[in-house]
This record gives sequence, structure tokens and C-alpha cells, in this order.
Amino acid sequence: MREKINRVLKYLDEKQRRIYLASEAISLGHGGITKVANASGVSRVTITNGIKELTKKKSLPFLSRRKGGGRKKEIDKNPELLGVVKDLIDSSTRGEPNSSLLWTTKSLRNLSSELKTMGYNVGRDVVSRILKSQGYSLQSNRKTNEGKSHPDRDAQFQYINNQVSSFQSDGYPVISIDAKKKENIGNFKNNGQEWKPKNKPDEVNVYDFPSQADGRATPYGIYDIAQNKGWVNVGVNNDTAEFAVQSIRIWWLKMGKGIYGNVTKLLITADGGGSNGSRVRLWKKELQGLSNELGLEIFVCHFPPGTSKWNKIEHRLFSFIAKNWRGRPLVSYEVIVKLIASTKTEKGLEVKCQLDERKYEKGIKVSDYEFKKINIEREAFHGEWNYKIRSNLY
Repeated sequence: MREKINRVLKYLDEKQRRIYLASEAISLGHGGITKVANASGVSRVTITNGIKELTKKKSLPFLSRRKGGGRKKEIDKNPELLGVVKDLIDSSTRGEPNSSLLWTTKSLRNLSSELKTMGYNVGRDVVSRILKSQGYSLQSNRKTNEGKSHPDRDAQFQYINNQVSSFQSDGYPVISIDAKKKENIGNFKNNGQEWKPKNKPDEVNVYDFPSQADGRATPYGIYDIAQNKGWVNVGVNNDTAEFAVQSIRIWWLKMGKGIYGNVTKLLITADGGGSNGSRVRLWKKELQGLSNELGLEIFVCHFPPGTSKWNKIEHRLFSFIAKNWRGRPLVSYEVIVKLIASTKTEKGLEVKCQLDERKYEKGIKVSDYEFKKINIEREAFHGEWNYKIRSNLY
């Protein structure tokens, strides 16, 4: 709309501009004045006057002024105002220094009030026009900063990529794993929207206190990168290393083995923290038990600190699960399992899911003696992140 209006306005005189904008506002219906004012930069009063003129049976004697006539803009009367506004918002500006889009957390009302105390009699509309002319706009927060990056971050990404490519070219399975955030079970609001009969939304509890929940679900996911298939094990209590490895075990027995047959190697990519963290002794002990049981040589690559969102399971599995159940109250474990299992994408993502009602104890310690029995071989490059565990039964 802005482009369309500005393309026409430059050919019109004052009265023609007023009438044209009034006509556009009328055609848009409710809220049209505000939309046209925002798109054109012309005040709502001017557009309203144009509407009055259009709707009167007899044309009002509005004359067209010469170019440059009329009340001077505040910025023309006080050229230094632009610099003053910039100084006011400098302390709250967010964004990259070289970005063409900046934004401010101060409200128009507060900025206008501060300017008035400095002797500038300007309202919110004037402040808004000044900010927009300088590339500012209202913005919400975005989660992007995960903390200070590790100096070998990119090198670890390259190492993981090389490992994944090598395993896939040789026909070995590569899985991305992680635990999705815990969900309270009950008639609670779930963000998002879905199509419903008009004025018939699902009615949910006003409050979503965990104490009112019927339980908590911990979905642990395994995403097969090459096959674009996911497995989610929904736990009912604690997210522990034992639970994480059990989820991998179930995936292999119910999905992986049927796809890959009698392969001897498995590559796991995982975050550096949580129940499958690089420093968690129980994680490695449980992987040793899995290796012994399945006869697999298990290779593990952890993402460096502060890069969990790079894990493929986040944007290839969990994001689609969240979209699939948005706006649906998670009232029972059965609902969660069915919503996860029904997740699909146009690119062929398939997901299977089951409920795991086992109890997993927190705080299990692995002694030095037990840890030394783990048949672990650390790679030369960041062995704390990259290692393999072999069966110690052969």
C-alpha cells in the first residue's frame, strides 16, 4: 500500500492528495484511516477532513495551497530535533551497528514527554515520523544469543559434518538426539492457533500452575538424518542419562535395526549438556551397556557449548511437533503420543512415538572404578566431545 500511495501522491496537489487518501481509507473500511495514515505519512486529521468533504453533498471550499505552504514541520523549525531524539534513544538502541534496521525500547509517549521537558512541544505522531525516517520500528525479542562461543566451534562443526558424511556414505546410521522441553499434562493453554467453529475456542484453565497438572511428559527424540524419520520416547518422570540411552535402545529395536540390518557402527550427534552431556559419566556407562547388548561400536560427537540450536533434531523434528500440536491442550499422555505420532511434513517426515512409564532415578553416581571399565576411545581432536565406545564383551 505504501508503494502504491507514494507512487500517486507526487503527482497531486494538496486537495487532490486529501481526496485520494480519503477515498482509499473509505474503501478499506474499519481502520482504513489509520492504515492510510501509516502508509502515506499524512495525519489522520487531514484524511478525516477529506472523508468529510467526500461524504458531503456540497463540496466544501477547501483551497489548495502553493507548494511549501501551510504550517512548517517541527523538524524544519528545529533542525537539531533529529539529533536530540537520537541522543534520547541511544542508550536503549538494540542491533548491529551496521544494520539498516534499528529499534528502540522506549515508548513514543515517554520520548514525547522527555522532549517536552527539554522545551520541544512535539507529540507522539511527530516522534513516530522521526523514528521511522531513521529506520526504527517496533520489534519483539528474539532468542539468538546462547553465550560466548568456543574458539574451536567452527572446527567442531566441520568435524561433525565430515563424520556424518563418512558414516552415511558407508551406509551406517546417523542419529541426532535430544530431550524436548517438559510439558505439563492438563487442560492448560498451549500457544498457537488452529481452525475452529467461530466463537467456539477450547476453554482451558486460567492458571497453569505445575501443582495443578496431572503429570509431566518428557519427550526424548531420536532423528534419523538420512531417512528423515523420528522416534520419540515420552517419559513420565525424570530426564536422566539412563532414560536417554533407553530411548536410543527402543529406537534401534523398533526402527533402526529394521532399516539398517546388521551394521556394526552407529554415530550419535548430541548437545554438550543435559542428560546426554559430554561430561555425564552415567551417559557413557549406559552407552557401554548398549554397545555390549547390541554389538554396536557407538561413535558420539557433541556440539560445542552454546550451539544446541544447531542440532538437526531441533529444526527437523521438534519444530514440526510443536507446529502440529499448537493450540491443542495437552490433556493426557495419550493426546501427546497421538499428536507426536501424527506429525508429518511435505518432505516426507515420519514420526513414531510411544509412552515410557518406567521410573528413572535421579542422582545415580558412577564411581571411578566403574568409569575405568568403560571401553572408551577419545579422538585426537577434542576427545571430550568426540569419542567412541566399543563392546567390552569380545
